[in-house]
Amino acid sequence: MSKKLDFVKSLKDLSETDLKARIQEDELRLKKLEFAHAISPLENPMSIRGLRKDIARLKTVLNQKKANA
Repeated sequence: MSKKLDFVKSLKDLSETDLKARIQEDELRLKKLEFAHAISPLENPMSIRGLRKDIARLKTVLNQKKANA
């Protein structure tokens, strides 16, 4: 649980452009993981779910920053 809290706290320090760049990188990584999983099963398919949740957290923080601005 502390990993998630550390992740969220580290996001608060990032700027909007950094968040957007991180979202793009993670979405690209997610596409690659899903493609690899379609070809042959991943060793840990739960990594796809974790990455999707991380992207959602990034987008949430980005929307909060936009709302506060």
